[in-house]
Amino acid sequence: MSRPSSLDPLFRSLHSIKGVGPQLSALLTRFFGAPEGQEAMALDLLMHMPSGMVDRRRMDGVAGTYVGHIATLKLHVDRHQPPPRGKPHVPHRVFAHDETGDIQLVFFRAQGGWVEKLLPVGEERYVSGTIGFFNGDKQITHPDYVVEVEKFGALPLVEPVYPLTHGLSAKVLTKLTRKILDTLPPLPEWILPERMAQFNWPEFGTAMRAVHAPVAPADGELWGPARMRLAYDEYLAGQLALMIVRSQLVSARGVSRPFTGEITGRVTAALPYSLTAGQLAAVEDIRADLAAPDRMSRLIQGDVGAGKTVVALMAMAAVAESGAQSSLMAPTELLAAQHFRTLKPICDAAGMGIVLLTGKMTAADRRAALAGIASGDTSIVVGTHALFQSGVVFKDLGLTVVDEQHRFGVHQRLALSEKGAHTDLLVMTATPIPRTLVLTHFGDMAVSILREKPRGRQPIDTAVLSIKDYPRVIERLQSRIAEGAQAFWVCPLVEESETLDIVSAEDRFKELQSVFGDQVGLVHGRMSAAQKQATMEAFACGTLRILVATTVIEVGVDVPNATIMIIEHAERFGLAQLHQLRGRVGRGSQRSACLLLYKEPLSETAKARLETIKSTEDGFVIAEKDLELRGQGDLLGTRQSGMPGYRLAVPDVHRHLLDYAHDDARDALMRNPGLTGPEGDALRTLLYLFRKHLAIPLLRAG
Repeated sequence: MSRPSSLDPLFRSLHSIKGVGPQLSALLTRFFGAPEGQEAMALDLLMHMPSGMVDRRRMDGVAGTYVGHIATLKLHVDRHQPPPRGKPHVPHRVFAHDETGDIQLVFFRAQGGWVEKLLPVGEERYVSGTIGFFNGDKQITHPDYVVEVEKFGALPLVEPVYPLTHGLSAKVLTKLTRKILDTLPPLPEWILPERMAQFNWPEFGTAMRAVHAPVAPADGELWGPARMRLAYDEYLAGQLALMIVRSQLVSARGVSRPFTGEITGRVTAALPYSLTAGQLAAVEDIRADLAAPDRMSRLIQGDVGAGKTVVALMAMAAVAESGAQSSLMAPTELLAAQHFRTLKPICDAAGMGIVLLTGKMTAADRRAALAGIASGDTSIVVGTHALFQSGVVFKDLGLTVVDEQHRFGVHQRLALSEKGAHTDLLVMTATPIPRTLVLTHFGDMAVSILREKPRGRQPIDTAVLSIKDYPRVIERLQSRIAEGAQAFWVCPLVEESETLDIVSAEDRFKELQSVFGDQVGLVHGRMSAAQKQATMEAFACGTLRILVATTVIEVGVDVPNATIMIIEHAERFGLAQLHQLRGRVGRGSQRSACLLLYKEPLSETAKARLETIKSTEDGFVIAEKDLELRGQGDLLGTRQSGMPGYRLAVPDVHRHLLDYAHDDARDALMRNPGLTGPEGDALRTLLYLFRKHLAIPLLRAG
């Protein structure tokens, strides 16, 4: 089905509307960010939500007005005082009164006699604008409205205020939006009657009119029924589109895998510890996915150190039982090598072939590795994204495991799985993503969450201190190092900057060297990989006791003996980053400490961030708080990656509606997978309205 013709009025270009010339049309096209070669449409204006309301209903007479407020007055015009000749910068003043007092109306650059026509002496007019004060007199400078008494009905007493751009006036935007409201066609209802009744929501057209042409200020409130309904519509369209894409991805192209329990049994026996309840539940989820004929597409979320790699290993062992191979992809060679070191002893004990592909392999090693992969002798291949692109041929790739999802879009996910025609996909992320964002960004993936820390992990004592206490910190550090402890010391910058008054890693390294001598090492992003590797190894084996670093150590560095994490200028780091950094300690059997050093003065947000980190180690609590403090776009670095930004829904107010939209979209597709009949037409209309119609061709009939 193509777009319903009832929507045509909303999809016409603004240029085609009377009163919109080429200049205004170009301005609006830029303002609404229309795609290359397209013009802004009527729909863009409709979806442009007001940021507030102006209430002109106050009519308390001149005496009842006060400065800075908007008032609407019925005034009698007494006399005009135009500027003296040759002094165009002096304003034109109009003196007027009502029964409660006097007021002046002020107009700058009012040449040509139009003010006299607008406000004829001796007549009455309704005037509305912001009350000012000058030389002891009340005045309104450039009133927003002046209307004749009998045309009072045309004066908008409650008016939406819109975000504007340079060159676009509120009057023009409001007038255009009202024109488009008049052409809004009646649309079929896509929300279930019981959901409408539950929240007492108006229908779509009524909601749009309430927001853009309100009768009372409450009509357009963010938490009012009209805005709530529109936010839900936007969420529903997004959820529906994600689920259609998902049903495409997992449509019965997968392989139903048989398990013998033999290899997984040997892996379990080879593990030095037993799995946590969370890990066991995740393994169960994965086995159910693998056994089903659909293709698996699952996200495993677990905090740093929650044992995701072991869950992935159990999945890879299960796939090996069915005779297929798995690949494990990490974002960096350092991490790939670390995964390999963790997995190899267990795979050896369980009799599974595992190989690490790196860029540094000799040609002979690489040939041997590729031969094992092609023959099927190798069950698990570990490497980075890049290593899988060139000349790697699997005998039968059944499962792709990806570490660190958010560097990966839906397209990469599709392309990856093409290596194996029916491969299942398992993604591991240590960034705890709040449910809101999982739904909006990864709605096409099922999710397993590992909440507990593995046994033996120690809680981390977190303290917040001002940098003024530096001498005390050094004293304490000296005694801990003497006892055999190791410490990370993180700084936000590599070298000192002229603009920021921040201690850089290089400065701090020199300063600590003067106290601790050659027990201090330095790593930062500008060093060569070999230099970084050598320093990290010296720290891991205990030659170095203190490692000064920039955030290069954020991801996946494992030094169980390091029990102290000092983060300098902690106020400059985001919550997720502080949490990831802190997760680098507490990996061994001793108690660990994390010290957040800040520099005065602290902003309110920085205070809230440090307070959150100090009070909890639960990555999910931290991620929800981060979402609150920063807004959803930045959390996944998605401002750039074209993730869904919302125009009608404001996550802080409307977030709870996302769960309803998610469930309703799921139920609708289960009832009606092809979106056919009247219900299907209504939902397709919704997808067009929110420009998610690209999902429509993917619908499977039946």
